[in-house]
Amino acid sequence: MDLKILEIASHTENKKALSNPTHSSKNKNPICGDEMEISLIVKKDIIEDMAYHCKSCVYCQASVSLLSRTIKHKNIQEFKDFFHTAEGMFKDNKLNLKNNWKEFSEIFDKKHMARKECLLLPLRTVLKALQ
Repeated sequence: MDLKILEIASHTENKKALSNPTHSSKNKNPICGDEMEISLIVKKDIIEDMAYHCKSCVYCQASVSLLSRTIKHKNIQEFKDFFHTAEGMFKDNKLNLKNNWKEFSEIFDKKHMARKECLLLPLRTVLKALQ
């Protein structure tokens, strides 16, 4: 087990409920059964806040924890661009993330290829909520 994954997953300050979310979604990983529920507050195409609840492995928890801290105050299109880049990071570690998403390079890596679907589930759930 990668200790960095455990450290990132331990930040649970956004594992909460939002009182008036503007967007929300539930998603399930059909491969392993991880479940994710995400709520967002979006104003003028800016993601102001994010909350989550999950029943999932530590890889999924690390990804959603990092996402919940990084996504705040980002434009919806900026998140969508990041999502498309993130999918490619498991194939090519040399892809450059913009500064505000760089922390993901520690977990979205070829060495975690077997956990790709777990790591991408939170991003897919946010994308689903924004549709």
